[in-house]
Amino acid sequence: MRHGKISIGPKLYIALCFVFFYLPIAVTMFFSFNSSKSLTHFTGFSAQWYEKLIHDQNILAAVYVSISIAIFATIASTVLGTITAIGLSKSRRLLKEALLNINNVPIMNPDIVTAISLMILFTSAGLQRGYVTMLLAHIAFCTPFVITSVYPKVRSMDQNLADVAMDLGATPFQALTKVVVPLLRPGIFAGMLLAFTMSLDDFVVSYFVTGNGVANISILVYNMTKRINPTINALSTLLILAVVIVMVGMYIWPSVREKLRKKTRAGGRTLRRGRRGRKAFAAAGFCCMIAIAVIFASQFSAISGKQTLRVFNSGEYIDMDLVSQFEEEYNCEVVYETYDSNESMYTKLQSGSTYDILVPSDYMIERLISEEYLHQIEWNYIKNKDAIIPKLVEDNLYDPGSRYSVPYYWGNVGILYNKNIVDKKDLEAGWEVLRNTKYKGQVYMYDSERDSFMVALKALGYSMNTKDKGELQEAYEWLINQSETMDPVYVGDDVMDNMISGNKAMAVVYSGDAAYVINENEDMDYYVPEEGTNQWYDAMVITKYCRNTELAHQFINYFLNEDVAIQNTEYIGYDSAVKSVYEYFRDVEYKGNTGCAPASDNPRNEVFHQQEQKVKVYMSNLWTKVKSHQ
Repeated sequence: MRHGKISIGPKLYIALCFVFFYLPIAVTMFFSFNSSKSLTHFTGFSAQWYEKLIHDQNILAAVYVSISIAIFATIASTVLGTITAIGLSKSRRLLKEALLNINNVPIMNPDIVTAISLMILFTSAGLQRGYVTMLLAHIAFCTPFVITSVYPKVRSMDQNLADVAMDLGATPFQALTKVVVPLLRPGIFAGMLLAFTMSLDDFVVSYFVTGNGVANISILVYNMTKRINPTINALSTLLILAVVIVMVGMYIWPSVREKLRKKTRAGGRTLRRGRRGRKAFAAAGFCCMIAIAVIFASQFSAISGKQTLRVFNSGEYIDMDLVSQFEEEYNCEVVYETYDSNESMYTKLQSGSTYDILVPSDYMIERLISEEYLHQIEWNYIKNKDAIIPKLVEDNLYDPGSRYSVPYYWGNVGILYNKNIVDKKDLEAGWEVLRNTKYKGQVYMYDSERDSFMVALKALGYSMNTKDKGELQEAYEWLINQSETMDPVYVGDDVMDNMISGNKAMAVVYSGDAAYVINENEDMDYYVPEEGTNQWYDAMVITKYCRNTELAHQFINYFLNEDVAIQNTEYIGYDSAVKSVYEYFRDVEYKGNTGCAPASDNPRNEVFHQQEQKVKVYMSNLWTKVKSHQ
């Protein structure tokens, strides 16, 4: 620094920091006006995603839940935190230090631990999970932050001021509200803003403590990321603008307030009138919050006289318009919840959550059957049984005889490749093409422990369900060698948008995702190696806790109707269990291109089975080493 001026270096550093912080936000806002579904390739200006956002009742409901929860949790945690901070200042040293240390535990605790703990607590207490449990959880993790913000202000305050106020005639309540609280106002406001932000942003805790179809913005957005959904960008842009408006308002308000005070003094108005105005404003705000609560209760209360069906499904794995049509046709209410993986679904079930219908994968169905969690299917209620592809029912390895499950969607895992880059002759090497150094830096691997090990095991000629530690060790070395020679990138569902944009030459993907990408980018094709692959199946099952088995069977049967299955398949993109619908998309939509059709006739294809715990732990340890090697 010279002559009071900042040198070029610090200026550039500050500029880079601002670019680093705000460029992702700017990109998100820019792509919210994209005319196509791509999240990386701008094809033209359009406001269609905002229009879709406005008409999406699920998104509006999630916004409503998030804001109302954040408001109520902020008020409750601010009051509790402030009272606790003041009380600690009057406590004995030993008690004070003990409570402050206890207060630090939820702050330092990993979110997932807090979430599981609260979930178990609510289950043990017999509380039905939903809006109330989410609100209680948010109050629980926000309050410690308020205490941390307010307590330093309490310590710096003269402890005798409240006593002096009472000596001068103030009541204890007046001393608190007119002397103590005004002095603590900066700390209270800081804690309040922190609590509101923490509540609005929370995902992990909310995900595990909610139920009964209640979802906040974070849960909804997470589920939406399972498929390319530009509505996320539109929603994010509106949230960003709302935050900017609030921040600008907070910045401008002090100067506006000062001008109003000057006008008040110039006009000779009394301080009492100003106080009356503030009280009226506070009363109006309180009435607004009560109104919000009443409206929310009316929105989410159960519809009297209607049957209720609780469905637990993977995110973005059903067309919600069809669910609404089912509700209308059968005069019922479907409480629909989503999970992000079979394992998280199982965790919720183990915690005591109860549902009527689940949509798990093959190996998880096998596990649920072995633990006697499922109700047997009464096939006489499934009128569309004959519409199902016969081999999906007859050759069912995860549920022999299909006693507990009804096929939903199915497919396999293969290699999506760019026809202009990848030589078809190279594909004859099967999974080993993923280690062909000609394509170094051009490979996406699926960020999944079991699917990545499946690729390596099949490339080595082993079963993907192997229990042999030697074979698993060889598969681990195969993946490590690939990492060292190919520089692969491990990705999740974002692989679809990346391949549509042509960012790499090859990717390990599921068949349904491959079909979607091929429809969006004609340069792409799909290949299933002859060494075999994961032939996966998802099915609808009824739990033993089902309250209305007849309605549950009607729901399952409804989604086997041909017209319903066509609409659902167009939305999901995977291969339907309904024979006519599967053939329609194979022969008509794909014009005979069976590259994306599951090749179930290959005897080397396998279905994942439930793993023994010791094998699962061993593989998980190897997978951790693979990921850390990148």
